[in-house]
Amino acid sequence: MSRIVEAIGKLESILDGNVCFSRREGLQEVLNLLKEEQASSKGFHIEKMTPPSSKRIGVVVHGPEIIDSGGAVQLINHLEQIGRVNAVLGGTMGRVAVIDADLDGIISINTRRRPSISIRDMAEDSDIIIVLNQAKSRETGLAFGTMVARLAGIDKPLIQIDCGGRFVADLTLGHEASDSENLNEEGLAVAARLAADLGLDLLRPRPRDCTLIQGGTVRRILTGVIPGELISVNGTVIGRAAKPEVEIKASGGKITDLKGAEPKMHGLEKLHQVDLERAIIRSGSIRRSTARPRIKEASGEGAAFIDHCAEDAFEAAQGAAVALTVGDDTTAIAGDILARLGIPVIGIVDGDIDRLAQSPTIMPGSIIIRVQPGYDDIVGRRAREEIFRGEERISISALDLADRVVDLAGELLVERKEVKSDFS
Repeated sequence: MSRIVEAIGKLESILDGNVCFSRREGLQEVLNLLKEEQASSKGFHIEKMTPPSSKRIGVVVHGPEIIDSGGAVQLINHLEQIGRVNAVLGGTMGRVAVIDADLDGIISINTRRRPSISIRDMAEDSDIIIVLNQAKSRETGLAFGTMVARLAGIDKPLIQIDCGGRFVADLTLGHEASDSENLNEEGLAVAARLAADLGLDLLRPRPRDCTLIQGGTVRRILTGVIPGELISVNGTVIGRAAKPEVEIKASGGKITDLKGAEPKMHGLEKLHQVDLERAIIRSGSIRRSTARPRIKEASGEGAAFIDHCAEDAFEAAQGAAVALTVGDDTTAIAGDILARLGIPVIGIVDGDIDRLAQSPTIMPGSIIIRVQPGYDDIVGRRAREEIFRGEERISISALDLADRVVDLAGELLVERKEVKSDFS
């Protein structure tokens, strides 16, 4: 096992250097095979199956961990022995992992969709839909799967393969649309076959409603939380978990109560309006696994503005030459995402970082502008009003943008620092 890890590391180092395109393609294929073997050594025992049928299999890949581990490509290859596979990504940070693994020719990342929406999109052209993920525990994996099934509400067999919780779940009965006996039997049969092939447990979970709505009040319940983990809503940290179950309550679009966690008031203040029913809520880091970043060349123009919506960075800054980011975690996450597109950032920060992203990458040429504690939002608002004039995009160079932000900061400026080193 250690020799496989060593070989993967050496190949990633070679690919990170100046390798001609013809050699790169072959080396990447070898790297993917090694990652498959690494995933296999962690417990997958897949037997060769009969030639593929005409069954149409829609695959929704969720989260970076299943991609970074090599499990996603291995499972997709296995499913291709059952039928014709169409794989798409559900989520944002998984898109970064797909780019890093050079799998964007296998897993579509063209549009940003939530897993439940991706499932609905694929339902018409699929006979079976399979969700691939790697949760941090069985409990969190089941909670994710049943929630996604309920939100999707499709009239097709729906299966979840969770490599973290080590189970295959038949989610076909996890929503009210599944009232057909034949449909239910097909979902269970496919799930049972996959569980046997993969050496995983077969589960038929009973859904728990973790979203409760009463009048204008919405409550969201997170289970399987590890005490000490950060709790974030749409990328903004609102607290730190104190118990394995956390409940968030909102009325009139404002979060009014937080149970099972110590609140972070500054984060709660940033969420002026939130649709808690549809919000993306996480406990812990946005990417628990790591991979060597794969950087593309950029040829954009102008500057984009990103303020506390880091996970929208792909769409917000596509085609730009630089992005102005506001907030420590926003700068870290958006910088990590945009580095894959070759786009540097001008980050306005105040040192109050929660570290939602572990070991983020940032593009050389990026400039970090640190201001007095608590003033990054204020300087960011000034920049939006006076430099961007309320627009999302403007025509300006990176250096001119940084100079203007520094002028706006004035006496609030603590430090201006340019990122000159490698991706670390």
